[in-house]
Amino acid sequence: MRRPKLSAGGQESPANLPEVPPQTHQPGFDEMKQSINRLTARFVGTLCVAAFVCSSLSATVAQAGEGPGRLHLPAKGKSQGKIVLVAGDEEYRTEESMPMLGKILSQKHGFDCTVIFSMSADGKYIDPNNQEGIVAWDELDDADLMLIGTRFRRPNEEDSKHITSFINAGKPVIGIRTATHAFTGGGKFGGTLGHGQFGRQILGEQWVAHHGGHKRQGARGVVVEDQASHPILNSVSDVFAPSDVYTVRNLTDKDEVLLLGAVTETLDPKSKIIDDKKNDPMQALAWVHPYTAPNGTEGKSFCTTAGASVDLVSEDLRRMLVNATYYLLDKDVPEKADVAFVDAFYPTFYGFIREKDHYKNLDMQPEKYGLGKTPSSDDPPGTPEWNFRARP
Repeated sequence: MRRPKLSAGGQESPANLPEVPPQTHQPGFDEMKQSINRLTARFVGTLCVAAFVCSSLSATVAQAGEGPGRLHLPAKGKSQGKIVLVAGDEEYRTEESMPMLGKILSQKHGFDCTVIFSMSADGKYIDPNNQEGIVAWDELDDADLMLIGTRFRRPNEEDSKHITSFINAGKPVIGIRTATHAFTGGGKFGGTLGHGQFGRQILGEQWVAHHGGHKRQGARGVVVEDQASHPILNSVSDVFAPSDVYTVRNLTDKDEVLLLGAVTETLDPKSKIIDDKKNDPMQALAWVHPYTAPNGTEGKSFCTTAGASVDLVSEDLRRMLVNATYYLLDKDVPEKADVAFVDAFYPTFYGFIREKDHYKNLDMQPEKYGLGKTPSSDDPPGTPEWNFRARP
């Protein structure tokens, strides 16, 4: 086909355009055209509404996860990587803290986050007391970092394979509070690392003892002087945890201790440090640990023995965990990471809940912790008065 000649400006020359007869008014034609335009506008509007609804439904499905026992919190903006946050302990309410941390990491720092929960035997509700209840370990298969706060979980052989593959790849791990005794039972990771050895081997410490008075004395973070410029401590100076200090005795010279845990007189965040042998020497509260996986691969982890949900009222404790995420993923750590709560956070005080059917009656599912949602529940029996947190 012959191409039309173009003018110097790249447009068709008027001389080469076909003649168009002048338009004249035709009775009924203009009215019909207006009707068509109105119908078209309505149709397009309907399509836009449908697209919006579909998008909203997709977002809801994404938050609910793509399988049982998990909550997906998509990265806001371009993803910086995938983090799996593992909740599952009987005492310190990681079912509350992990979704809160996942929201901060996904919405303020661009990480794609999935929280996996300990579920009831029938899979219908979150049950932190079910040691075999975490069923979504497969989320680790494409994860870049694991943030774990479990206590004495019992993964089966198939689940153990997902955990083994993750640490055999030398991927980074962040452990909080009871992660020093994250697993128990006779199983092994990679055929050599017993479930009960995970804490000491991968995080640097295992369960030893309570060092401070449980539910009576708090823990104040004291920066180790020669670690003050460590990136994980960027803008971290005031860490307080109403959970007590743990005894730590198995760290080695290879571990970098960043914070010491000073035992305080009371659970008040402004409480004084006690002048007592419990603080001489002070126990390690946060450290970086180099680990060796079952297959010999080298990896790195960060651990803090703070981490009850009420501990995370501390802004600088949240900031330290976010900083550790950047650091372990070899990313530039922010000078002052934004760790403001995405949604309101109503942490329950720590303590065992052994009342039969408590969690069945509470009837919590992962999606109830999704974006825009803030569940809450009553403190367990025997909780001391602690009015330093938001409550509904």
